[in-house]
Amino acid sequence: MKRTGGFLASSNGKKAIMAVTGAVMVLFLVGHMIGNLKIFAGRDSFNEYAHALRTLLEPLAPYRSLLTLVEIVLVVSVVLHMWAAISLSRRAAAARPVKYAAKKKSRAKGYATHIMRFGGITIALFLVWHLLDLTFGVVNPEGFASTPADRMIAGFDPSRWYVTLLYIVAVVMVGLHLRHGIWSAFQTLGVANRNRNKALNGIAALVAAVLVIGFLAPPLAITFGVIQ
Repeated sequence: MKRTGGFLASSNGKKAIMAVTGAVMVLFLVGHMIGNLKIFAGRDSFNEYAHALRTLLEPLAPYRSLLTLVEIVLVVSVVLHMWAAISLSRRAAAARPVKYAAKKKSRAKGYATHIMRFGGITIALFLVWHLLDLTFGVVNPEGFASTPADRMIAGFDPSRWYVTLLYIVAVVMVGLHLRHGIWSAFQTLGVANRNRNKALNGIAALVAAVLVIGFLAPPLAITFGVIQ
């Protein structure tokens, strides 16, 4: 039967949505990572960065307007990304309801599927904790009234090693998810081919590795007493 709903309702349309929203999230992660690394320049530098995010465009625009806009775009991107991923997964399952006993699923495909599925769930749960801890201060020892730098340093205090461990697991999951996602985006956008596959795989792995290292550096430095 012919499917209705236009290009965005098609499998290629959903893959395009995943690629575009994925790019938005990657750009956010890069900016967020650079901001986090400012903690190495001292508390004042980190607090100034956090304050600048909320006062950009003032007095032309209200306090926190640009940051709120970025957050809205990010939330919409995450929702659309998850919707497209779930829709594609259901469509693939519906297209092949019978599993042939003689057919063996490739290890690479099974690995990628588990990373994207369970990695996405892990990341989503971590984001909830991360916001409650470092953004709203609900579960942070310093509370919301403290400065961003104080919340960050208190959040990864050596006595809260389990939080750092949770952060490591989540960030590694983000890296694996990102590496596979970037490679899939190259394929969806028609950039990948036999001559470019090796280079594109390397780019995907490099971007993921840089982000993982960049995000893990501050909490590990705090946990091991390099930053106090």
